[in-house]
Amino acid sequence: MRFAGIVAGNFVIALDATILNVALPDMRSDLHAPAAALPWAVDAYTVVLAGLMLAAGSVADRWGPRRVYRAALAGFALFSLVCALAPNAAVLIAGRALLGVPAAGLVPASMALLAALFPDADQRSRRIGTSVAITGIGVVGGPVLGGALVALGGWRLVFLVNIPIVLLTLAVSRGLSAHRGGTAGPVDRAGILLSIAGLVALTFGLVDGGTGGWARPRPIAGLVVAALVVGVLPRVQRRAASPVLPSALLALTRVRVSLVVGVMSQFVYYGLLFALTQWMVDGRGLSPLQAGAAFLPMTVPVLFVPLLTGRLVVRFGARPVMLAGMALDLCGGIVLATDGLSSAAGGTSLWTVFAVQVLVGVGSPLAIPSCIADMSAAVPLHLAATGQGALNAARQTGTALGVAVFGTLATLSSTGLVLATGAALTLALLARPAKTP
Repeated sequence: MRFAGIVAGNFVIALDATILNVALPDMRSDLHAPAAALPWAVDAYTVVLAGLMLAAGSVADRWGPRRVYRAALAGFALFSLVCALAPNAAVLIAGRALLGVPAAGLVPASMALLAALFPDADQRSRRIGTSVAITGIGVVGGPVLGGALVALGGWRLVFLVNIPIVLLTLAVSRGLSAHRGGTAGPVDRAGILLSIAGLVALTFGLVDGGTGGWARPRPIAGLVVAALVVGVLPRVQRRAASPVLPSALLALTRVRVSLVVGVMSQFVYYGLLFALTQWMVDGRGLSPLQAGAAFLPMTVPVLFVPLLTGRLVVRFGARPVMLAGMALDLCGGIVLATDGLSSAAGGTSLWTVFAVQVLVGVGSPLAIPSCIADMSAAVPLHLAATGQGALNAARQTGTALGVAVFGTLATLSSTGLVLATGAALTLALLARPAKTP
C-alpha cells in the first residue's frame, strides 16, 4: 500500500500532462478562447513544473519528503478545482501555472520516499521500473480517458477527475516514512530564487520559441536570462552555507552522467513525438484518431519496457542498460535520416516511421528508468530529493528542448540526423570508463 501511495502521485502528474490535449477544442469553444491561448493552457504547467523542480527537491530534503509529498497532493487537488471552475482562458492558464507548483513537489519527494522505502538497491531498481511503467499508463491512457470524459460531460471533467485520485492517494500514503533530510543549515533563498528564475526562463524560451517561432524577441529574451542565471548561480552557490544544488552532488560522476542521459532521452523521445505528430497530420493527412493509432508502436512500449528495465539494471548495472537504450535511439535516428535521404522524391514511408518508433519507443524507456535508478543509488539518502529534483529538472528541460528543436526542422531526414547526433554524443559520454566517485 505504501508503494501504491508513492506511485499514484507520479501517475496523476503523467495523466494530467496528456489528458488535456484532447479537451482543447471543447475548452476553446466553451471559454470562447483565442487559438493563441490554447498552447499556453498546456505549456504554463510545463514551464512552472520545470522551473520549480530543483528548488522542490531541496525543500523536500529540508522539511521531509513525506510532508512535502502530502502537502503537494493537497495543493494539486485544490488547483485542479480552480482549473475546473475557470470562467475564462486567463483564469485557466493561471490555474494551470499554479498546478505546476505542487506537481514540482510531488516528483522529487516521491523518489526520495521510494529510496527510503526500499533501501536495497536491487529492489529499488525493480520498483523504479514498475513506477515508470505505471506512470506510462497515465501517459498512454490520458488521451483515451480525456476523450471519454469530454464526451461524457465536457472539458472540466479532465480536471475534476484528479480530485478523487488525489484523495485516494492521501489515504494510502499515511504510512510512508517521515524521515527528514540532513540539510539543517540556513535556507539558500538566493540559490532557490535563481534556480527557479533560470529554469523558468529556459523552459519558457524553448517552449515559446518552439511553438511561436524564433524570429521574435520573447524567446530570445528567455534564453538570455537563463544564460545570465547559469553564469551567476555557481558563484552564489559557492558562498551559500546550504546550497540548493550542493557541489558534493555534482562532484559525483554518476550524477553528472545521469543528468545528461535524463536530458537526452527525453529530448529524443518527446522531440520525435512532436515531429511525427506534425508529419502525420500535416504531411500525411491522417485524422487525429488515425494519428493516435499510428503512435502505438512508440507509446505501447512505455507500458512494459520499464518493468524489464528494472530487472536488467539489477542484473547488468545501470550504465550498460543506459548504453543499450541510447544505442537504440541512435539506430532510430540513423534509419530515419538515411531513409529520408534515399527516398527524398517519394518521402519517408509510414513503415519506416513505425520502425523508428519501435526503436525509440524501446530505447528511451530503457534509458530513463536506468538513470533514475543510478541517481537514486549514487546520491546519499539525505540528498535523495535534491538529486531527483535535479534529474527531473533536467528531464523537463530535455522535453522542452526536444519540442523546440524538432519543431523547427523541415524534414524527417533532418529530424533523424539531429536525433542520431544527440544519441551519439550521449553514447560517447556513457562509453567513457566509469570513475569513482
